[in-house]
Amino acid sequence: MANLGSLERAIMNVLWDAGRAMRVRELLERLNEERDLAYTTVQTVAERLVKKGLLVRTPSRNAFRYAAARSRAEHVTHLMLEALAVSTDRLPVLTRFAQSVEEEDALALLDELTRRTGRRGGR
Repeated sequence: MANLGSLERAIMNVLWDAGRAMRVRELLERLNEERDLAYTTVQTVAERLVKKGLLVRTPSRNAFRYAAARSRAEHVTHLMLEALAVSTDRLPVLTRFAQSVEEEDALALLDELTRRTGRRGGR
């Protein structure tokens, strides 16, 4: 995930995998299975993700619960569209992408584009 630090990515992955909002203590427990982090570190990074618009924070008794603002698929789609937007000539970028993905992914993309356009053949 572009422009995210390793702990930011880890927090996002924990929340996406959990599929629910979590308190900092719950995040800390999951993250500390592989690291040794302080509560305040996780809290600070979660707040940074709120400011970036990647997490939403809701009150829960005397704490907050954090949840992903959008799904992993929506987030990755957003990143891909942002990357495409910086190109003034999108065709070479799209062509290179189509040539670079695994065949199974290319076929899935082709199926979706065919469904979207309602076409079977070329233009």
